[in-house]
Amino acid sequence: MAAEGWIWRWGWGRRCPGRPGFPGPGPGPTTPLLLFLLLGPVVADITDGNSEHLKREHSLIKPYQGVGSSSMPLWDFQGSTILTSQYVRLTPDERSKEGSIWNHQPCFLKDWEMHVHFKVHGSGKKNLHGDGIALWYTRDRLVPGPVFGSKDNFHGLAIFLDTYPNDETTERVFPYISVMVNNGSLSYDHSKDGRWTELAGCTADFRNRDHDTFLAVRYSRGRLTVMTDLEDKNEWKNCIDITGVRLPTGYYFGASAGTGDLSDNHDIISMKLFQLMVEHTPDEENIDWTKIEPSVNFLKSPKDNVDDPTGNFRSGPLTGWRVFLLLLCALLGIIVCAVVGAVVFQKRQERNKRFY
Repeated sequence: MAAEGWIWRWGWGRRCPGRPGFPGPGPGPTTPLLLFLLLGPVVADITDGNSEHLKREHSLIKPYQGVGSSSMPLWDFQGSTILTSQYVRLTPDERSKEGSIWNHQPCFLKDWEMHVHFKVHGSGKKNLHGDGIALWYTRDRLVPGPVFGSKDNFHGLAIFLDTYPNDETTERVFPYISVMVNNGSLSYDHSKDGRWTELAGCTADFRNRDHDTFLAVRYSRGRLTVMTDLEDKNEWKNCIDITGVRLPTGYYFGASAGTGDLSDNHDIISMKLFQLMVEHTPDEENIDWTKIEPSVNFLKSPKDNVDDPTGNFRSGPLTGWRVFLLLLCALLGIIVCAVVGAVVFQKRQERNKRFY
């Protein structure tokens, strides 16, 4: 992997210290052979343990090309997004701004891992900043909208890095990272910070850090993992880990951000995509992955959660099929009770006859 890439121990692990742009001790006096051995894994294209390959056609890496223009190779941007030599600024620290950046090329990898180097910062004090960044793997690209600067009712995957609690009744601690998978039927509810459509989430203090902040998203064989490195310790921390996620190939990677009455600078420094070398069964290989519908194998759909005046979760209204299931369960319960009661009554009758 390239020198600015990552080195893993069994997949998730500690980043290799001592490289340009990363904290940690650099190489000291050593023999040329030892220096070669130390640098070998850094300059190679394969990480130790998982054979992850950097896919440059889906990666945003410095030095950027097209600085000062309205376009760049492999990536399109729109709205308030500006390209500098050091970062891509999705929004400035100003009110009512929206910006995004999207990869040109659809991704046809079944197993992948995205590393994002980002920075959220501004002059606003506690709870006086917003709104956050969204990372996307979706069917449509470059469509502005109300969800952190991009469209609602999307098809695909979104990871929200939300900095402002719109719901005053929430028990979450912000900034907060959450995940949503959508087949176009779900709408992101900003007033509830996406609580009803969230698959999983975690608190992550990434705003106004003096050091680099990173996020990694891994998707492999239906397992979606999100991890962060926010403490300047060169190691990952678990955030989200869910299974049963189905994502098609042929979607686009992107990032967007938005501000409202409150604002922040939302910067993307790099987005690096790696192919995961994973073996699939013959049945999996024969699937047309471009035709898969984005979904999650949950027993209950996020849409079954509706708002409650108390601010708590409760199940949705009793639709026709729910009423039918409840009546069926009640009928089966009555039949079981009747059968058990008849058997018990018969046993007692037989026992009483023996005493006469």
